[in-house]
Amino acid sequence: MLRLDGKVAIVTGSGSIGPGWGNGKATAVLFARQGAIVIGVDTNPEAASDTQAIIEGEGGNSVAITYDVTDAGQVRALVADCLERHGRIDVLVNNVGRSEPGGPVELDEATWDTQMALNVKSAYLTCREVLQVMERQGGGAVVNVSSVAGMRYVGKPQVAYAAAKAAVMQFTRTTAVLYAAKGIRLNCVVPGLMNTPLVHRLANKYAGGEYERFVAHRHAQVPMGRMGDAWDVAHAALFLAADEAKYITATEIVVDGGLTAATR
Repeated sequence: MLRLDGKVAIVTGSGSIGPGWGNGKATAVLFARQGAIVIGVDTNPEAASDTQAIIEGEGGNSVAITYDVTDAGQVRALVADCLERHGRIDVLVNNVGRSEPGGPVELDEATWDTQMALNVKSAYLTCREVLQVMERQGGGAVVNVSSVAGMRYVGKPQVAYAAAKAAVMQFTRTTAVLYAAKGIRLNCVVPGLMNTPLVHRLANKYAGGEYERFVAHRHAQVPMGRMGDAWDVAHAALFLAADEAKYITATEIVVDGGLTAATR
């Protein structure tokens, strides 16, 4: 079940910003465990190489490469690199993203532009190149990672991030309809409050660096009483990428412990 044997999968943001498991790192490792040839992409070569080392240490097949997926030229080079190595691309996981605090008045224009580039433009650029490859092949699967911040206010003033993640979901739905008849599926994983190395950075941005208090608050926000982790995101991405989801497109799997269904 949920095997990816021999499939070539690009995972962007495959490294982790600190010790532990980020969403991209867990997704890359899980895909490799299920038989995929993983192309791990990150702007931090050391982080990408760490993920590659884990995969290869388990007997998997992976390469770590450094490209900036907010840059059109680098995305074209990334796809060309992947095709030169393996001749095809079966799965694309757009995982890169980052939030910055601020409402529309407090947020400076440069930060707004950076947030849009990182969280939305990256998915557009990679899809623009990879969809052409998948169409020539006769099929493929794209999994875009959004956020519950694109569905509702989750207690942090992050208007650019929220707008960008909402855009990712609608970009995915619309593109999925356009490519449905071509054998290409596009879906979103929508994580809620996840306990990853990113939480340390978020505590500095949104809670004055009070990490323990910030973590406790996030746990309390979730109806299940705890945050999820990167493996919860990775398993949802695996399902959407696998052939078992062959009739699923233009939709989202929300991985949030009930957060968006709650009124508190």
